[in-house]
Amino acid sequence: METVQKTGLVLEGGGMRSMFTNGVLDILMQEGIQMDAMVGVSAGTLFGCNYKSRQQGRALRYNMRFTGDSRYMSWKSWFSTGDFVNVPFSYETLPYHLDPFDFDTFHDNPMPFWSVSTDIVNARPVYTQIRDARGTGLQYMRASASMPFFARPVHLDGQVLLDGGISDSIPLRFLQEQGYRRCVVVLTQPPTYRKTRARLVYWFLRFWCHRYPQIARMMDIRHEVYNAQLDYVARQAAEGNALLICPDRPLDIGRLEMNRQKIQAIYDAGREKTLQMLDEIRRFVSAGQPQTSE
Repeated sequence: METVQKTGLVLEGGGMRSMFTNGVLDILMQEGIQMDAMVGVSAGTLFGCNYKSRQQGRALRYNMRFTGDSRYMSWKSWFSTGDFVNVPFSYETLPYHLDPFDFDTFHDNPMPFWSVSTDIVNARPVYTQIRDARGTGLQYMRASASMPFFARPVHLDGQVLLDGGISDSIPLRFLQEQGYRRCVVVLTQPPTYRKTRARLVYWFLRFWCHRYPQIARMMDIRHEVYNAQLDYVARQAAEGNALLICPDRPLDIGRLEMNRQKIQAIYDAGREKTLQMLDEIRRFVSAGQPQTSE
């Protein structure tokens, strides 16, 4: 009798810290390492979609090309539109014209891909399986990466959505509940990191988003939820159900970083870490391949 242990890929966000994730994904593509499913949060969604569309190097390429361009990410965009990441440029001009996203390959790739956003009215995570990255699918990815204060809420399908990291920063448990019991988890903080309470952020968000008081309450306890998720990842790794890929030390890069040298360095760190772990990754993934049992 043949049994299959399906292997998933979990991608944390973290703004431009996720250039580390970019480096990880490009090595996985370079080495032909495929997962059975993937879930991304925030920048993990925006960079992770290139793994499903099989576009090695694309995320680094467009970030190096357009970083510093006020049409892409800028305070000018934030002051004029309410979005630090300019929406028409980043979600229309760039993926359709300047550095085309391979929508057809994304659609035809059978690997399920979920994006996590946060419903700030009902204070809950929203897990959206994106089969087509055009239209609404792309807007769900945008919602996943819409950081409080730096982006306007995204209105989709009767929901008011913001960054998925508010409600589920490391959706390992979610992907396991979909049947992918073994998962590679890519984090953008070192293994010893623990989040502390951001009290100032709580009061600031109460003022900024007063129409949606739930978001401030969620951010007030986010450190507890996040640290509990880190503990769960560690337990799953100890039991052999998860393989953690993360930086060895804090990454010297801001969430909205526009320094090209830092972007390249963090990307290179992700590549280097993955190359160091390549044999371990191969063993972990191959253990989920079809096996014969009596």
